Amino acid sequence: MTADLRLARLLALVRAALNPAPGAGRVALALTFGVLCHSLFALAVIAMISAMYFGLSKSLGTVPWPWAIVVNAALILQFPLAHSLLLTGPGRRFVARLIPSPHGATLATTTYAIIASAQLLVLFALWTPSGIIWWRAEGATLWMITAAYGASWLLLLKASFDAGAEVQSGALGWMSLMAHIRPVFPDMPTTGLFRLIRQPIYVAFALTLWTVPVWTPDQLLLALCYTVYCLLAPKLKERRFSDQYGERFARYKAHVPYILPGRRKVQ
Repeated sequence: MTADLRLARLLALVRAALNPAPGAGRVALALTFGVLCHSLFALAVIAMISAMYFGLSKSLGTVPWPWAIVVNAALILQFPLAHSLLLTGPGRRFVARLIPSPHGATLATTTYAIIASAQLLVLFALWTPSGIIWWRAEGATLWMITAAYGASWLLLLKASFDAGAEVQSGALGWMSLMAHIRPVFPDMPTTGLFRLIRQPIYVAFALTLWTVPVWTPDQLLLALCYTVYCLLAPKLKERRFSDQYGERFARYKAHVPYILPGRRKVQ
């Protein structure tokens, strides 16, 4: 699916949501979930960008030491563990049943995005800083690293759009419910950044971890843990893609590198 087709599909979904089928209760539920999802998403992104920019040296957590070590470790682990678990077959069924209504399955992508956003918001807002700052960029170095940090986030935005912005943002669920249509997931991504590597979202996220202008033990721990996650978690995603797309994904996998851009093999 090309970028133009993907954009057209997203716009069609938006138009359908703006002209909902009758059903005041359903529409109200869709709008409630949409507002909750995107509000939490925005707060989580703002918290993540700002917290990492300062190397996790500024946050709202006030857990006394050494108990803060345990709490911070739990905050780091809760996101990758739940994020991956909820993408398994049993996890997806659990998410679909979280909403006690006939619309639970339709809202599943929105519910998942709400959970993920809440997890990230908790992590970055409630982190207890160690108070140790190893290095802080200044002058021209600060500007260059800040530019790299911003570019990493733009790269993540681009990769998310290439993968399907309606799914990545959680909009697919509530917009489909609003329009009273079955959620239609985007096709296997192979265009945009996915032409270069198979996992651009994880690579871009890893880049945001390492392009910060302030380095602390907190940031180093986060960067190491989540870089490992970015290397390993896509294996589970690719297993799902292999089951879903079969030989098509096998051919794509054979010709597009995992995380490092390189020469594409001739078919």
